[in-house]
Amino acid sequence: MFLSLSGIRKQFGDHVAVHSFDLDAAEGEFVSFLGPSGCGKTTTLRMIAGFELPDAGSIRIAGEEIGRVPANRRNVGMVFQSYALFPNMSVADNIAFGLKMRKVPAAERKARVAELLELIHLPQSGGKYPYELSGGMQQRVALARALAIRPRVLLLDEPLSALDAKIRLSLRQEIRAIQRQLGITTVYVTHDQEEALSLSDRIVVMSQGRIEQTGTPSEIYNAPATEFVARFVGTLNLLPATVTDAASGRVRIAGRELRAASAVEAPSGSSATVALRPEAIVIGDGGSEANRLDGSVSDVTFLGSIVRIRVRVEGVDAVVALDTFNNPHEAPPRIGDHLRLAFPPEALLVLPHAPDAGPVAGDESLAPA
Repeated sequence: MFLSLSGIRKQFGDHVAVHSFDLDAAEGEFVSFLGPSGCGKTTTLRMIAGFELPDAGSIRIAGEEIGRVPANRRNVGMVFQSYALFPNMSVADNIAFGLKMRKVPAAERKARVAELLELIHLPQSGGKYPYELSGGMQQRVALARALAIRPRVLLLDEPLSALDAKIRLSLRQEIRAIQRQLGITTVYVTHDQEEALSLSDRIVVMSQGRIEQTGTPSEIYNAPATEFVARFVGTLNLLPATVTDAASGRVRIAGRELRAASAVEAPSGSSATVALRPEAIVIGDGGSEANRLDGSVSDVTFLGSIVRIRVRVEGVDAVVALDTFNNPHEAPPRIGDHLRLAFPPEALLVLPHAPDAGPVAGDESLAPA
């Protein structure tokens, strides 16, 4: 693997910020560290950059151990949340700064700056100063400055969090396009699940300094390995259940037996948590193999292209959220209406943990900070 972290640990006083972190990233891979504030993702990134030294473990790039190499000798590019541009330097001089420190000849610096200004779509802005640019433009310049030295690895620490939603969307698309064009191994830190899902080849979900799960965006979203991942990534409904037949994937909720597509990793008779994505639930009986629950509508929220309906499930103290496409020719259900909900066995994920039911992370009223 091109970038390899093995057994990385970092402690500040009595607080362990990162516990035994392992990662192997291929050359050209885009990996995101995703998690809430304080989970250790930025500390891990700073150890790759050389701004923090690990207390244990090794960091290798292309087989070279760099864990004790000074930051300025690692040939790693870093993009910060705050842009960190030099206000008294022009855009061109900001981009060329790293090259000048490496004593690259002036003609070569000029050519490289022109190349990067084209790459970030600011070819006429080399003579401007940072204060003359928008936030999105400044972050493009910060990206170009990080890329100027042709780093072996590109590191980005929540680079879009200070920008408004529309600029974030367009700039993350540009970052991904540039990364693919250059084929550079990239590690991206974010607490924004949508950013991680849309940008990454793989995602490392972190909590309290530990890795909860590593996988592709599809694996993280569709097959969360722990209840934390299930709660943190996407909107999710969690319902308390009892495992009735682990081998056949059968559970019971409010007196109704439901079936998963595969065996349950919990003993029969034990408590579990059933997880359901809102988009997997339909109103009605569904097909012959569908699982079904009944309830009454507690809330209806119009979200533009979709309508989110919340249904209080009969026989259990839990509310299930489901999403339906907006149809201007069809009125949505009203509060108090009785509904039957259906979902296929493939949509039912059983987590062997004590339940804390209800729609959670990703829901507009309950998203994590």
